[in-house]
Amino acid sequence: QVQLVESGGGLVQSGGSLRLTCAASVSITNFNSMGWYRQAPGKQREFVAAVHGGGTTNYMDFVKGRFAVSRDNAKNTVYLQMNSLKPEDAAVYICNARIRNAGKVYDHWGQGTQVTVFS
Repeated sequence: QVQLVESGGGLVQSGGSLRLTCAASVSITNFNSMGWYRQAPGKQREFVAAVHGGGTTNYMDFVKGRFAVSRDNAKNTVYLQMNSLKPEDAAVYICNARIRNAGKVYDHWGQGTQVTVFS
């Protein structure tokens, strides 16, 4: 059973920073990619950022230049550094671990950590 545990969320003023952490119960090298999604009240879950096995990253347009995703394979941990936060960034941030195999996608999800941004 894969467990993903997020931490680091909280209340921050607009323009501030937070660093989210996702700790996995298994080696993250098992996964093709590790990523972050977010879900605000009344909205659908949306992709934020991902880091792939080779170290490449991709981001949703709205966070490019402000957020940085990284991974530490030795610690089985993924990070999301969020800078220049805006009120629109407020959401529950959810860690994702993904395996792609034979054309199918297998996702594991954490419980999420709340990020609140006030202006």
